[in-house]
Formats: sequence, structure tokens, C-alpha cells
Amino acid sequence: MKDLRTRTISFSLLLLLAAFCQNAMADSGKRPNIIVIMSDDMGYSDIGCYGGEISTPNLDGLAADGLRYTHFYNTGRCCPTRASLLTGLYAHQAGIGQMTNDSGQPGYRGDLSRNAVTIAEVLKTAGYSTYMSGKWHVTKHLTPKSESDKYNWPLQRGFDNFYGTIIGAGSLFDPWTLTRGNKAITPENDALYKPEQYYYTDAISDNAVKFVNDHKNSGKDNPFFMYVAYTAAHWPMHALEKDIAKYKGKYDVGYETIRKARYERMKESGVIEDWDLSEAPQLWRDFPEDQKAWEIRCMEVYAAMVDSMDQGIGRIVKALRENGQYENTLILFFQDNGGCAENRGRSPRKDAVTGVEPMAKDELQTNMVPFRTRDGHPVLTGPDIMPGPSATYIAYGRNWANVSNTPFRQYKAQNHEGGIATPLIAHWPNGIKAKNELRDQAGHLIDIMATCVDLSGASYPQKYKGNEIQAMEGQSLAGSFDNNVKKDRLLMWEHYRHCAIRQGKWKLVKLRFKGADRKEPGQWELYDMDKDRSELNDLVDVYPEKAKELEALWEKHAHRTKIYPKPGGSTKKK
Repeated sequence: MKDLRTRTISFSLLLLLAAFCQNAMADSGKRPNIIVIMSDDMGYSDIGCYGGEISTPNLDGLAADGLRYTHFYNTGRCCPTRASLLTGLYAHQAGIGQMTNDSGQPGYRGDLSRNAVTIAEVLKTAGYSTYMSGKWHVTKHLTPKSESDKYNWPLQRGFDNFYGTIIGAGSLFDPWTLTRGNKAITPENDALYKPEQYYYTDAISDNAVKFVNDHKNSGKDNPFFMYVAYTAAHWPMHALEKDIAKYKGKYDVGYETIRKARYERMKESGVIEDWDLSEAPQLWRDFPEDQKAWEIRCMEVYAAMVDSMDQGIGRIVKALRENGQYENTLILFFQDNGGCAENRGRSPRKDAVTGVEPMAKDELQTNMVPFRTRDGHPVLTGPDIMPGPSATYIAYGRNWANVSNTPFRQYKAQNHEGGIATPLIAHWPNGIKAKNELRDQAGHLIDIMATCVDLSGASYPQKYKGNEIQAMEGQSLAGSFDNNVKKDRLLMWEHYRHCAIRQGKWKLVKLRFKGADRKEPGQWELYDMDKDRSELNDLVDVYPEKAKELEALWEKHAHRTKIYPKPGGSTKKK
């Protein structure tokens, strides 16, 4: 009898164990693949489904079958955004409050903090394979002297495979710091990728496709996480002529006409409300007539860069479909900052090397802004040089950046909406049943980590590899997939003393300097984001107590999130 009871109990335990394993396998099957895709230096209105005239059918298709978020934010600059995205922390907490130079203070080391974990590191603990294709830009060690200097390279921060660049910008025809895994390569000596015409945007897309296919062909049944970080449409304006040709004549009408058309489409689609259009920095009629063809070409090339990226996203989606992974893959698309008003390459280069015979390859030194192309031709700039080819290095300028940021004020690196507002497209057939819907709750890149942890079933660690890990700052977006529930979030920003805080409908923001002469410090401005997201009606004198309340909150959280102490010893008492 005792043996029968023992056998019965043992059999029951086996049944329970089998049921547990079956449930675990079922749960594993439900966990989605996750692909986060980020573009570079693009404005809120550039892609078609957010009002733009640029052809982006693949992104538009993902939005039509999913969600568009209308109040989502980045950190306003390249590497702080990447640090924040990867870690789910504010950029200063992740060690990159400014750029990738070490300014000595905890929030400004220019290197991804070891008191932070990346999404890849966390999801690996839950059995995910992890891949990255594209721009890294969260370490100061671009050309390591030893393997130990690669401690903040992708493979050392949780990724199984990596193809891309370590630096933040460069030629799209011959990018500096190009890397596969941990090994520095060039387009010429990469054994695994040999296109007829090398173009970095295509290379990022094609290697992302390769990772999707490799994962499927490996026979693994575990989910994967992939981070695809384009450099499009960051300067220099480099694009393939076949893509530029699509936009010939598109921008001959100038800034105002393009911007107004975007504005009307945005209101019609609901991605903005009836907020006023911010002031343009310059009218098309005031731009020098003899330079208008150059200005038009700048925007044609910019549009081609975005178009090429969208084509690549289409190839990634096609690979998912062909491999049977499409239905259970969450795709998130967003941008690292707003349109870029920087004047890089918009005047003739003082150090230009012209009228000289091409140098031998062994004489060349490659830099982010090279003096010569790899085949020895001088890299040229200025309004008499048409952008697009590899021997040019030109940005599209403030006026077109203002068009990209329609209807908002300011630009990349600043914390008005033109600097920090980003589209967010969320697409996941198995997990998002809503189609072509908008979500208007405030969100931030810090939410991507929380979303990945939530959907993957991973446990966010308090310690990792012997280091104390800071708590996540973000909130999972999963709850918004089915419902447009508006929450009064508190979000904050700081970059080179451009500051902002948003709580509910209120936003307090200031520029570092009051005017172009940079003699007076900027003053706090208060805006009602429900009525005036274009930030044209400063209410700081109308609601002084609200402004003081938000300023006090900003100061409190500036200490908590490592904005203080600032480089140079600048700090404030709590």
C-alpha cells in the first residue's frame, strides 16, 4: 500500500512537472522577438505617417497595422539618447550626460556606466539571443590599444553579434571604426558582406537581415532581441544617386510650402492638434538665389537617406515574414533627437586639400571627418559643392531642420520639442490588436527597457557582475498597447545646461543662453502642452507658482539622477 501511495505521489509529481514544462514552453512561445530601430538626426514630421512627403511605405505600413505615439521623447542628442535607451536610465545615470569625453563627474564620464545594465545584458538572462547592427556611440575608446579597452563595446555589454561603427558619425561610403564582432574592418576586407556598392545604411539593414536569418537557421527556438541603429539621416548628406533621383524637383518650392503641407497633414491625421506653427528662421525668398540649387539638393539627399533606411526596414520585415517570425515580433521605431541645425560642411573647408594628386592608400588616415576619401580624393564642403557623393561632407542646415521639426521650436541638443520629440511606432501582430491608432500619453526612451523586461519575463537585477545596479526609471509601454490611458508622468532633461521637466500637461524649459550672443543665461519658460505644444505662449508670469514648483522638482531630480555635480564644479545645494 505504501509503495502504491509512493508511486501515485511520484506519478502525480511527474504530471505536475510535465504540466509545468508544457506551460513554460507555451510561455516561451508567447514571448516576442523584440527589434528596436532608431534613426539618427531626424525631425518629428519627416516620415510619411507623421506628416512627411518622404516615401516611407514600410514604416507607414507598420504604423497602419499598429500604433503611433504622439508624445514620446528622446534626450535630444546622439550618445545620451543611446545610453538612455540601452539602460532604461536617464543619460547622466548611465554616465553619458554630455558626449563621449570624460569630464570627471559621475554623470559625465563619457562611457557607459557599470552601475547600469543594457537591455541585451538583461534579456540574455531570460534566454534571448542578442544582436546589434549600426551605430554604438557610448564609449570613449574608439581605437582601443588593447582588448581590455573594449569593456564598453557591444559584445562586452551583452550582444552576441555586432556589425557597425563605434563612433558617432562619418562617411556612409567608408565609415570609420567599422567593426564586426570585436574586430576592426573596412568595407573592402569584410569577408561576410561584399555588396557591389557599399553604402552604410544598406549595410546596417543587410546585416540585420543576416542576423534574423542566422537565428532562424541556427535551429534555436528561443526569442531574440535586436537593436538596429541607423546613422541616417545624420550628416554628411551621403546617398545613392538612384535614391536621390526620386526627389528631383520635390523641394524646388522651398521651405514654407513644404512645411505648411506637412503641418496640414499632421493636423488631419491627428499626430498634432491645432497648435500654432512655430516661426521659421529664414524665408525661402531671402535665401541667396545663387545658392538655392545647392539648398534644394541638400534636402533631396536628406530625403534619399531616409528613403534608403525605410527600404532596409522593409527588407528586415520581409525576412521576418519569410522565416515565420513576423507575427510574434515586436518592432519599435523611433529617433535619437530632432532635426539637426548644425552647420557642418556648409562653408568651404579651411583645411581643404585641393589640387593635389591622390595619396597612396597607405598614406591615408581615416577620421570621422576625413581629409580625403579612401581612394585619395579631397573631401569638399561649401555651397558650391553638391552633396551626395563620397567626396562631400555637408549638413542640410537650420532651415530644413526647421521643416523636419514641424511644427515645433528649436533643434537637436536642445530641450524644446524640436529637440526631444520623436515618433514612436509600435507593431506586434500577436500582441497589439489595435490597428492604426494613436497614443497620446507622455513616454520616454527610458520606457523601452521596462517594456523589454516586461514582455521577456526577465528579472531586472539589483547586482550584475559584482556591480550595484541602479533601478529602472521607465514604465512598460505594454499597458498602452490596448488602451490609450493617459498618465501624469514626470520626465526631465538636461544637456549642456539646456534643461526641461514635464509633469502632466505642464512643461518647464530653458535654453542655456538667452540670445545668440551667449552673454546672458537662459530663463525658465512655462508651457501648457495640451494647448501649446509648439511652445509659443510662455506662461511663466501667468502661473509663477507652478513654474517654481516645477523648478524645485527639476532641482530635486537633478541631484538624484547625477546631473549634479556638473563638470567644472558647478552644483547647487539640495
